Amino acid sequence: MIAMQYNFALPADYDMAIIDRRIREKGPLLDNLPGLKFKAYLTARKGDAVTESRQNFYSPFYVWQQEEGLSDFVCGPGFLALSENFGRPQINTWIAWHADTSKDIRSTKFATREVIGIDAATSLAELRANETEAAAQAISDGEALASVVAFEPTHWTLVRFRLLAEPSKDAASSGLQTYNVGHLSLPGIA
Repeated sequence: MIAMQYNFALPADYDMAIIDRRIREKGPLLDNLPGLKFKAYLTARKGDAVTESRQNFYSPFYVWQQEEGLSDFVCGPGFLALSENFGRPQINTWIAWHADTSKDIRSTKFATREVIGIDAATSLAELRANETEAAAQAISDGEALASVVAFEPTHWTLVRFRLLAEPSKDAASSGLQTYNVGHLSLPGIA
């Protein structure tokens, strides 16, 4: 599996209702997209008490079953339209070590994402085992409705991504980026 996210930083005075409308109109179009496990349509608003964002963002997060789904999407008409409206974004991709969802995933309202550098001295096998266990535990404890941990070996970063029913209580102190979830496309989830 591959995790993917692109990010549009929008001006402080940007009318985020435009993004909300886009999510309402375009979100359901990916509800049955082949190769997609899930897509979370994410926003953060400057000054929002929940996300505590310093900027306005539109930052969709995807988990793909295989690379062909990602490739087909990025080369397809939906991504072309997005690029024509907002410019072609840099796409961050990570190889998934673990991506799981709970049966209550449709209750998702919030998301958190944390990107961490992987030190060269770190044992990747140990890191994978520990992070996979923590991601699975977040689901079994009911802390998260979806839990993804993945890495990318170009800049050696790790991403921890969670979908939540309630805002994270420690997001501000832990340095997580918190988002509101406008829509979930769940074709890869029964």
